[in-house]
Amino acid sequence: MRALLREIAHRAPDENPYTGSHRARELRARLDAPAPQSPQALYDLLLSTGQAELRLGNVQRAIDAYRAAERVQASLKPSIQDRARLQHTLGVAWLQLGERQNCCQDHNAESCIFPIQGAGIHIHRRGSREAAACFERVVGLLGTDDPGGLAALWLLNVAHMTLGTWPRGVPKAMRLEAEALTSSIDFPRLLNIAPDLGLHTADLAGGVVVEDFDGDGLLDILTSSWDPLRPMHYFRNTGTGDFVEQTEAAGLGGLYGGLNLKQADYDNDGDVDVLVLRGAWLMAAGRHPNSLLRNDGKGHFEDVTFKAGLGDVHAPTQVAGWADFDLDGDLDLYIGNESHGSFRAPCQLFRNDGDGTFTDVAAAAGVQNDRFTKGVSWGDYDSDGDPDLYVSNHTGANRLYRNDGDGTFTDVAVALDVQHPHHSFPVWFWDYDNDGALDLYVPSYHAEIADVAAHYLGRPAKYEPSRLYRGDGRGGFTDATKDAGLRYPVRPMGSNFGDLDGDGFLDIYLGTGDPNYESLMPNVLFVNRGGRAFVDATVASGLGHLQKGHGISFADLDNDGDLDVFNQLGGAYPGDSFHNALYENPGFGQRWIALSLEGLRSNRSAIGAHLHLRVQDADGTQRSVHRHVGGSSSFGANPLRQTIGLGEATQILSLDITWPLRGSRQRFTDLPLDAALRIVEGTAQPERLTRTRVALRKRL
Repeated sequence: MRALLREIAHRAPDENPYTGSHRARELRARLDAPAPQSPQALYDLLLSTGQAELRLGNVQRAIDAYRAAERVQASLKPSIQDRARLQHTLGVAWLQLGERQNCCQDHNAESCIFPIQGAGIHIHRRGSREAAACFERVVGLLGTDDPGGLAALWLLNVAHMTLGTWPRGVPKAMRLEAEALTSSIDFPRLLNIAPDLGLHTADLAGGVVVEDFDGDGLLDILTSSWDPLRPMHYFRNTGTGDFVEQTEAAGLGGLYGGLNLKQADYDNDGDVDVLVLRGAWLMAAGRHPNSLLRNDGKGHFEDVTFKAGLGDVHAPTQVAGWADFDLDGDLDLYIGNESHGSFRAPCQLFRNDGDGTFTDVAAAAGVQNDRFTKGVSWGDYDSDGDPDLYVSNHTGANRLYRNDGDGTFTDVAVALDVQHPHHSFPVWFWDYDNDGALDLYVPSYHAEIADVAAHYLGRPAKYEPSRLYRGDGRGGFTDATKDAGLRYPVRPMGSNFGDLDGDGFLDIYLGTGDPNYESLMPNVLFVNRGGRAFVDATVASGLGHLQKGHGISFADLDNDGDLDVFNQLGGAYPGDSFHNALYENPGFGQRWIALSLEGLRSNRSAIGAHLHLRVQDADGTQRSVHRHVGGSSSFGANPLRQTIGLGEATQILSLDITWPLRGSRQRFTDLPLDAALRIVEGTAQPERLTRTRVALRKRL
């Protein structure tokens, strides 16, 4: 495996369309050539050179190329649109210079948190000053009814935020008023403590798994970057308020690349293994091998990809999902590959053979998809006892593969009207309203920054909305998007869900953006209000990071009973790397329980198990909280351990567990509040775990 990855890294400068330098080298040579060029040809060449240099992070070279293009443009009699386009492009480059000099080189906990204030205001100011002037010119040329003018208006306001001159420094006709950015609910601010803990590695787009890899009861952090020249990072939780990087000691050295990570105990030996997914977005150039990393139980990993039978076919992918689709007690694996046009990369369904190896049965099962797969999620939507599969396809109809129970699946997405949105990316099954039936959330990957600006200005915007499908538990869905308040312009990549405020209802955090440098849209927090609707708490919570959000995990890293949030940040191009963030939950004073499930007849990870908690509040009211083990986004990984907020409960009346294998059900009563329990399938009583609260400490 390492030899293959070294070869990919060796070829990347000449072949990789995102991280490679070949395009910039070619354009530089053309600029240096003595042959005369027409003004138009020179102009086009300068624009292309500026773009290539900016993508590599050579910001000053890019600015120089764009300014030279300005001089040439004057002789071309450009249209208003052409003038505006160049000014916008130059403004983005200047803004990028400000980001590199401030948010990256002088990074701190408030860098790029929207709306930018406090320590996030730039010390080195030239980049943002020049950017603001460019964007103001664009708005003046196009007006605010034009999408290009709206996009420039948004970036103009962001530039003034970085200068500390927003809002009054922005011309009134171009201003986003502060009142428009106010969250409609009170919500405490979560602080980014990653710099304090040394967790703020600078990455490109990548994934994260938060999990107890060494069996000490503490959650560790594993991250990746899709850059074929960048390593993974494994941070072991010391239990003393700190994390120690042990990438090499964990056997992960040389395992470069990886846009996403998904974990499970695939071999039923009691520890958590990891799948690394590679090659997404690169089409034929993305025939990179994935890695199956077998954990020895002590946080040391061995790459067993080829030994396990997962390395025979290499296809571009970033998504996968674990589930026991054939109900034989071990976990199978679906890998969503990316077909596009004439390039065919069928999805793979690997049946676990129970001896550490897998067999691809996708063709026989009817789940090859043959579309541009960007998200997958398993869930028993029709409550018939076996897991079904939803596949999110970018620029194509999505699929819902109903498990027919005989090794085959039937696509029922159109019949159930859950094939939208057309431009989708991540996806997940969950129970957002605590009625015991699985629902389905499919965010749209369609909105631009002009749409985000229009939203904050109270104007209509043209974008394909996300979909929240409310399940009835009998195999039907209702589109609840509008009633739930989720018709909102977002463009999520990494994303996840978790109960941030501990009230028993699952909230949403979306990591937004796209490869374009201009796509500085805040990551978005939607707070669940009693299963009825979601409210935007992005600004109040401090989670509105403007950089590109990818792998997201909700996890109780300090063992205090509430969920913290890790956000792996970074864009697609070398010049768009950024520091990862960890937001510490300040606590909401709610009751909780943490459950670690272990299957015996069922798969050891208990993926697919359904938990139903009945609790009672002080006024005697009884209510239900439902969770599904293994539930997380298709781009981001929550721990398998379930940390469940119980609101103001005074008593847990009962816990019903429906294990993944049919007929395996258990009920427990008189469970303690604010406790961590280990429950083994079939045993009479849970085991109470010793759980020491960890005060995450600042480094001196």
